[in-house]
Amino acid sequence: MAMATVVASAPGKVLITGGYLILERPNAGLVLSTNARFYAIVKPLHPQINPDAWAWAWTDIRLTSPQLSRQALYKLALKNLTIQPVSSSDSTNPFVEYAVQYSVAAAYASFDHNKKELLHKLLLQGLDITILGSNDFYSYRNEIERRGLPLTPESLASLPPFSSITLNADDDAGAGNCKPEVAKTGLGSSAAMTTAIVAALLHYMDVVKLSSSKDHRERKDIADLDIVHIIAQTAHCIAQGKVGSGFDVSSAVYGSQRYARFSPEVISSTQVAAKAVALPEVITEILNGKWDHDRAEFSLPPMMTLLLGEPGTGGSSTPSMVGAVKKWQKSDPQKSLDTWRRLSEANSALEMQLNLLRKLVKEQWDAYKSVIDSCSMLRSDKWIEQASEPNKEAVIKALLGAKDAMLEIRHHMRLMGEAAGVPIEPESQTQLLDATMNLEGVLLAGVPGAGGFDAVFAVTLGVSSSNVTKIWSSLNVLPLLVKEDPCGVCLETADPRTTEITSAVSSIHIE
Repeated sequence: MAMATVVASAPGKVLITGGYLILERPNAGLVLSTNARFYAIVKPLHPQINPDAWAWAWTDIRLTSPQLSRQALYKLALKNLTIQPVSSSDSTNPFVEYAVQYSVAAAYASFDHNKKELLHKLLLQGLDITILGSNDFYSYRNEIERRGLPLTPESLASLPPFSSITLNADDDAGAGNCKPEVAKTGLGSSAAMTTAIVAALLHYMDVVKLSSSKDHRERKDIADLDIVHIIAQTAHCIAQGKVGSGFDVSSAVYGSQRYARFSPEVISSTQVAAKAVALPEVITEILNGKWDHDRAEFSLPPMMTLLLGEPGTGGSSTPSMVGAVKKWQKSDPQKSLDTWRRLSEANSALEMQLNLLRKLVKEQWDAYKSVIDSCSMLRSDKWIEQASEPNKEAVIKALLGAKDAMLEIRHHMRLMGEAAGVPIEPESQTQLLDATMNLEGVLLAGVPGAGGFDAVFAVTLGVSSSNVTKIWSSLNVLPLLVKEDPCGVCLETADPRTTEITSAVSSIHIE
């Protein structure tokens, strides 16, 4: 059994295609994982077991969130694995609670009698869990404005790593006891946090052996990642109160990918069973269930940069937007089916062109590099003039094909939003995205995921990303420091607060 401190991290995500469609099989989406990571640090709470601990039927868990200046204490019953806060005044976090319960249940479900005894001893020492999210998960726009700094990536980079998070003003506290919300950037913090906690706990309890390799091609721990995926996916769905598409958890575990969702029944049948059956048995059933999601390796071709911007119009509620789209589908099945089909075709076209570019990288690297270098300096209407030879022409046609597919995706997303009465690509975002698409070296621009006011993304060629960040800043959009990083969940060698200081400095100048 592990005893030392375990640190695991999982990335945030950006869904560049597949918004809404990804909720229904077999529609796929392209999801990029990012260098914004959530960290979970797990270690024993007590240095040794209290001599009379054998009489204890429960163990202590302490959860610390330094960025929110919060700490909560829990009791975990070792017989039926129920978990409850020690104090009624402690603010609870269902994502953390289910992650702990299901990870411990997975350990009990996986172990023989001898290993269960070791696990029991380990758990009697309590669990000390600390969670930290990269600054990119949260909105620091108000903080930057308060300091009188310009809305630039440099201003963001000047904030200390793991800065404290401010809560949105709680205006409706009088109307009900709504909890104040943390202002976020839409990178999937709950999925990344749940995945990091599950991974750290499963590794700590010796259920899995995770790799610390950031290179996903070298990883030998796929079977272990599958266990992390199932437990994190289940905990996340149950904490949310619904079985979502799961692309955010899948990318937190495996990194950038093409994803088509699992059949929701694999979890829902066990939710009912959980009432009557012991939790380890439920988890055994889930681990052995038919997980039929479809996942294929995908990442942006070389010399392309993912950029994210925060428009500062306040976030959007994804669940209510999804609800409105579903309502429209029921009320106008014929029209919605037609829009759905065209959107699906445009998504496939974009995926096809990006995969073609990845293929051309391998076959025609010199032509590819030359085209990217020259097109990064030009607006897309001038790209075709660079097609001086057949090899280059193939690359340029694929770039223009990708751009056209993105315009088509945006068109159908707007139509869907208008029909459903929700701002999927609001007018303010349309103007911003059109202006971005017309800049030199910009390949794609759109609203990620379900759309709304959360964020905008762009994919730029070569060295052109600095043009975009300058224009965005001038248009009151805060360019974030997020980039694509195809690596999924992994072990870290140390507490990120000790290493982040040096890496934050070096990451500012990367183009």
